[in-house]
Order: sequence, then C-alpha cells, then structure tokens
Amino acid sequence: MNKFKMLMLVLIAFFTVGLLAACGSDSEESNGDDANASGNESTEDTDEAEAEDTNEEETTEDSEELEGTVVIDGSGTVYPLMAKLAEEYMVNEQPNVSVEVGRAGTSAGFEKFLVEDGTDFNDASRKIKDEEQAKADELGIEVKEMKVALDGLTIVINPENDWATELTVEQVSDIFLGNVTQWSDINPDWPSEDIQTYGPNENHGTYEFFYESILEEQDLVGTIDLQQEYSTLVTLVAEDKNAIGFFGFGYYDSNKDKVSAVGIDFGEGAVVPSLETIGEEGPYADYTRPVFTYLNVNNAKEKPQVHDYAVYVAESINEFAGETGFAPIPDEELQTQLEEIQAIQ
Repeated sequence: MNKFKMLMLVLIAFFTVGLLAACGSDSEESNGDDANASGNESTEDTDEAEAEDTNEEETTEDSEELEGTVVIDGSGTVYPLMAKLAEEYMVNEQPNVSVEVGRAGTSAGFEKFLVEDGTDFNDASRKIKDEEQAKADELGIEVKEMKVALDGLTIVINPENDWATELTVEQVSDIFLGNVTQWSDINPDWPSEDIQTYGPNENHGTYEFFYESILEEQDLVGTIDLQQEYSTLVTLVAEDKNAIGFFGFGYYDSNKDKVSAVGIDFGEGAVVPSLETIGEEGPYADYTRPVFTYLNVNNAKEKPQVHDYAVYVAESINEFAGETGFAPIPDEELQTQLEEIQAIQ
C-alpha cells in the first residue's frame, strides 16, 4: 500500500512539472510575438516620419523663396506684356524679387544690355542685329532669344477721319514716303487737307520694322513727327483730324476710345487688325511680326531669380498675350523654348 501511494505521488509530481513547463513555453512565445509587434510598429513610425521629412524638404525646394532684382529694358511695344508678367510674378510667385521693366526702345535697350553688368533681359520688336550679336560675342555674353508673341503693325487715324478707313498697302507706302501730301491726292473725293504723319522714333524696333519691311528701306517723308513715347503718339493722332500714324496693335487695342484702326487691303479686300487676324499665316500676315525678349544667359546662371523669371515667362507668356494686345505663339514652339530655358544651369 505504501508503495502504491508513493507511485501515485511520483506520477502526480511528474505531470505537474510537465504542465508548468508547457505554460512557461507558451508565455515566452507570447512575449516574443509582442516584442516583434512592438518592434515593427516602431520601424513603421520611423519610416513615416522620414517620409514626412522628405516631403517637407521637397515642398521647401519646390517653393524656394528667392530675392534680388531682375532688370529688363527695351521695346516699348513689348513693354505692356512684360510689365503684366512682372506684376503677376511679383504678386503670385516671388514677392521678394523686384522685376524692373523699362521701355527705352529696342535699339536703346540693346545698348544697355550689351555692356558689362548690363540688363538681364532686353525686349525687342525685331530680331537682334548681326552687329549686336558680334558685340555680345566680344563681351563674352551668351544671349538666348525668347519669342514671346505675335504683334500686328497697326495704322491708326483720328476717329473723325471717316474717309481713309481702308487703304491699300501701296497707299500706306505712298503716304509715309511723301509721294502724296494731301488726302485728295489719293482720292479726289477726299479732303484737300495736308496729311500729318506720325510714328515712333529710331530707338524702336517698330520704326525699323516699318522702314525695312513696309517701306523696303526707303526714307520716310521728311515732315513725319517721330516720338519716343507711344502715349504721346496716341495723343497726337487723337488731337489731329488729318493725322495718320503707326504702332503695335497692343497700343491701339488699349486706346480704341482715342484712335481708329485702318483696314489694310493686301489684295483680297481690307483686313482690320485683331487677335483673330494677326498671325504668321493669317489674313494680316504681311503686317504681322514676332516680338522677343533676349536673355543674358550669363546672368541667368549666376542669379537664381533671373533664371526663375525666364522660366516663368516661357511658362506663362501665352496666358497674358491676348489681354495685352498680342496673338499667342504656337504651344509646341513654346514648349521647346521652355525646355531650353529650363536646361540652363
């Protein structure tokens, strides 16, 4: 009997030890799983934090605040468009950058552009001349041409002039060459009054375009009144019933209450300049010309604000062309130009 009791006690002790060992093993496995889960959560938190930091860095880089100045001069024709771009850029893009836009005229602007420490951009209503490019090469200035819009040369008259509302290309040339001096010389039914001619002076690319392309490099009539400021030209034509002048479509478009545009007959009936008719292949093509701004690439490489503004111009120019009196350039041409500007480093 005693042996039997002892055997039972041994068996009970054996099973008790086994049960305790099994419980201990389950507890260790459970604790290990908890530890792994905690470790995974910690790693995920770290990854999320690093991702947030990276996103913050990317956002900061994309919206980098710049400061300094961008100096632009040149064409009075291009001035309204570039002034509008400058305003939008300073208000909506880089408020700490000052974009200064002048309007000395295309040729006078190139004189300020092609010197040491010259302007960053020169607006031009004609292409750069060979001698101007040679000057840039001599000074080691790399120049990038940026086509910004299409402009229509506009012949304007006084609103009270109800007879010369349409003219042929030949009649326009005769007037500004001095081949006719009175309106009645063109049509005997028109007034026997002296024609008063006005235009921008030699500082402006518009003068050069008119002289070279419209008059085929023949001298303008000696009595013509040439002015530096387009606002002065508008006033002179608006105050003289016998006046006739020329400037870019944008200045006419913003002064329709003061002057009238002449319809030009290129051979198939008179065409009035408008954003719809102006274009290199439109019905007003013979009086259409591209306008430009020229970038000093050296300055763009040295001054982040200059490069940034050049990119902004290439990206945004078509958005504001129409509201400042210019026809836009084709999107594919604009995209190529943008990529070239972005590649400047």
